[in-house]
Amino acid sequence: MSIKNIFYSLVLALPFLSGCNEYNKILKSKDVDEKYEYAKMYYEQKKYSRASTLLTDVVPIYRGTEMAEDALYLLSMSYFNMHDYISSGEYFQRYINNYPRGSKVQQCRFNMAYGDYQDSPDARLDQSVTKKAIKELDHFIELYPRSELADSATVMRIELSDRLCYKEYLSAKLYLNLGTYMGNNYEAAVITARNAQDDYPYSKYREDLGYVILRARYEAAINSIEEKAEERYREAYDEYFTFTNEYPESSYKKEVEKMYAKLSKKMAEYGE
Repeated sequence: MSIKNIFYSLVLALPFLSGCNEYNKILKSKDVDEKYEYAKMYYEQKKYSRASTLLTDVVPIYRGTEMAEDALYLLSMSYFNMHDYISSGEYFQRYINNYPRGSKVQQCRFNMAYGDYQDSPDARLDQSVTKKAIKELDHFIELYPRSELADSATVMRIELSDRLCYKEYLSAKLYLNLGTYMGNNYEAAVITARNAQDDYPYSKYREDLGYVILRARYEAAINSIEEKAEERYREAYDEYFTFTNEYPESSYKKEVEKMYAKLSKKMAEYGE
């Protein structure tokens, strides 16, 4: 590297080095008010990591003062803006507990729920966080039904509810695919899918669940032992009409009609 390039690199690095020196100096400062002012400055500059570090020192010292509420909220928001929703949730909850009538309570409740919404995992994984987020969103909507944020909370709640429903749908499909392996998994598929329809009546997966039920009834019939065959064919036949009445233009129509052709032929043998 040429001397000229080295010089330019040093010039460009000077502001960064100066900023680091300033920050390190403030970190060591015993002046809590100065730390708070710098924390607010860093927050405005979107340097949330620096802001949160300084505010962690400031908040305990400010406890009981008129600046305590704003400092705690700023610390919560610093973690929130860093997408550290576990830490921000803990501080939002502390704000709510300490200042139940504070000016930022509504925003804190919404941000807590939003953080869990963001942390909600894929439907194939444990859904404890999802259930917690739904509970918080329900509570928010109940407390602030006319809030500008209520619509957003409702949209998130629907999405999370669908995620839980999808998890049940995957379980029902698994039972369906297992078939007669180590028992009658078709009945488990029906029960799982039916319960999901009851628990999530407005889910976008309701039709998919209905198809799983019909398919499970159909597969149980064609794989049945002789003494139970007629009963199971009748169950599948009835389920066909239940499904087609609710979804006359189903995306599964082609598969459903193939099943019906075989079911109706069998039912004719039974005198139907």
